Amino acid sequence: MKEIRFGPNTDEHDFNFKVKHAMKFLGEGAKVKAYVQFRGRSIAYKEKGEIMLLKFAQELEDYGKVELMPKLEGNRMFLHLTPIKKK
Repeated sequence: MKEIRFGPNTDEHDFNFKVKHAMKFLGEGAKVKAYVQFRGRSIAYKEKGEIMLLKFAQELEDYGKVELMPKLEGNRMFLHLTPIKKK
């Protein structure tokens, strides 16, 4: 399982860069765990983190399917993706 970390204020370019890495990981057959790490007062932006993870899953719908929807545990919100089986 490969992990990809975001912050609640991750920029669009950084987001796209990490999406490309996730495409490569899913193409190789690895599961991907994407998470948003909240620090200090940034936990107030939980909605922003959930929107980012759902957008991440939407960008990768051709490469993998969502195994676990965004879920908050402590100061991390995470999402699991599994690769789509190729014919």
